[in-house]
Amino acid sequence: MDFASLMSKEISKAKGSTPPTVTSDTKKYTRRADLEAARIAAYNDEQARLAAEREARQAQKRKLEDEEATRRREREDKKRRLAEESRRRREEEDAARERERRRRLGLPDPDPASVSTPGSGDDNDETEGVEGEEGLTAEELTTKLRALGEPILLFGETHKARVRRYRRLQLGQQQAVATTQKEKWSEGPIPTTLELVPEVDMKIPATVPKDEAGRMFLFRQLASYFNMVLSEWEAALANRDVSVKQSLQGRQAYNAMVQSRENMKPLFRKFEKKGDIDAGVLEHIVEIVHKAQLRRYVDANDAYLRLSIGKAAWPIGVTMVGIHERSAREKLHQGDQQAHILSDESTRKYLQSIKRCLSFAQTRWPPDDQLQIMG
Repeated sequence: MDFASLMSKEISKAKGSTPPTVTSDTKKYTRRADLEAARIAAYNDEQARLAAEREARQAQKRKLEDEEATRRREREDKKRRLAEESRRRREEEDAARERERRRRLGLPDPDPASVSTPGSGDDNDETEGVEGEEGLTAEELTTKLRALGEPILLFGETHKARVRRYRRLQLGQQQAVATTQKEKWSEGPIPTTLELVPEVDMKIPATVPKDEAGRMFLFRQLASYFNMVLSEWEAALANRDVSVKQSLQGRQAYNAMVQSRENMKPLFRKFEKKGDIDAGVLEHIVEIVHKAQLRRYVDANDAYLRLSIGKAAWPIGVTMVGIHERSAREKLHQGDQQAHILSDESTRKYLQSIKRCLSFAQTRWPPDDQLQIMG
């Protein structure tokens, strides 16, 4: 045997002695697509589980709500049955007391056919009695209540109670109409129950009339004059340019007009009460308006000063010093010269409003004499 055959034999032996290679299915690397697919599958399973739990909770909630609604209906039905039972028992007790009273007085028992059953006969009896007294059927009463804008039937209300309610509503409506006709509010910047007079009749006398009719007509004249001045004032402010209206001075002028209109309402209420105003204040107001109508605005301003601050000596310093009587002490307490602007807050406000109306009047109706223009 040569060397080549020996070598091949040894090589073949060596190859036969090597152990067989073991192959495994385990992979050393994983694809990203497989990881994403696994994540999506896990997410879908989690969402399905949450949806199932949510649906279960909603179903449980609906079940509890249905059970609560059922229990509520049962309670309402039970309360209704108890109320009906209580009413029926009360009516039976009333009927028994009525029979006992009739038996005690020796009267015959009421006819069972005329005794009303609970919830039916009372309305029929009252309907017959009311229709005999009032002459209103249920259909007519329903129509009339609807015309008044009222409910046609209240809870537990019988026909007789409906008729009474309709009569009360009708009487109240008639009284409201009568009150409106009696106290008709006039149109103007300040609404008042006084009947306003035309401009030709607004001539204010120099003194206050003594008779009641003259004083009432004077109040109507004063209300008409101040309403006319306020109307002209408002119209003059409305006719200004937009730039003037929106400026600071323009807004202040408009606010002064609105404030004067509001502050003069107490004066109008005093006019309506026919004598509630102080006599000294009324005399000075008449003098102011009389001179303003004559376009003597300086004289009217003097009258306003006498009305507002008066002529009385104002106490300055100590007035009661010593035991001796001072010569000018009595002037501090003279009632005819007191300062009316210090009387109360409402008086101060409408007196200042009169002064503002006087200032506007001299610009709306300027005087012929330039010396009568207030500074």
